Amino acid sequence: RVTVVNMAMSPLAVCAAALLLALAAGGAMAQDVGSTITQAMFESMLPNRDPFYTYDAFITAAKTFPDFGTTGQLMKRELAAFFGQTSHETTGGGSQGGYKFIEEINKSDPLYYGRGPIQLTGQSNYRAAGDALNQPLESNPEIVANNPVVSFQTALWFWMTAQTPKPSCHNVILGNWTPTDADRTAGRLPGYGVITNIINGGVECGMGQMPNDPNADRIAYYKRYCDMLDTTYGDNLDCYSQKNFAA
Repeated sequence: RVTVVNMAMSPLAVCAAALLLALAAGGAMAQDVGSTITQAMFESMLPNRDPFYTYDAFITAAKTFPDFGTTGQLMKRELAAFFGQTSHETTGGGSQGGYKFIEEINKSDPLYYGRGPIQLTGQSNYRAAGDALNQPLESNPEIVANNPVVSFQTALWFWMTAQTPKPSCHNVILGNWTPTDADRTAGRLPGYGVITNIINGGVECGMGQMPNDPNADRIAYYKRYCDMLDTTYGDNLDCYSQKNFAA
């Protein structure tokens, strides 16, 4: 007599197998940003922030960009980099002074001046961000300073979006950007420094080996957040010797 063995897997076993396969294929499973940046962590990172910048607004905005800070082995580094750069953009001084300001103090444009975590600036950026987010930001740029969710969304839009010849900050910090020969000649190598170049390279980059205060401030914030999130810094943290992308 032949005994037939039932090879069907239980639903639980199927789920377990799928989990193991996903871990083997992708390294780290995608997860919600809130599992890394908890409210307690947010409060610790930004103890002196303006009340405008709420945890709930950040989490809601992050859901608009599901790949932000959720996938790959370097997702914690991405979150540290995002908060490092935006803390400098809104700094009130010192390594715990991030997110103190909503609007640019010394306004560079009568209408399209810096607002929000990334200090979104320029008519073209307001237009492009508005189109992407389905918000009338070109005609009503003050929305960025009045609606905290939209404010965070504009910062995340800038972070996630490549603007040729600049790569996206997201791809740079995750190691998904391959510099061209021209980039290498200009000293632009993968690392946190290239993100500074993307954001404000015309002012802060290409000044030689001498450190400058804005670069140092961005790096100090980044290292603080990397330490808090228990992740590594990576290489090429400054852009002192990088030519800016417009050069």
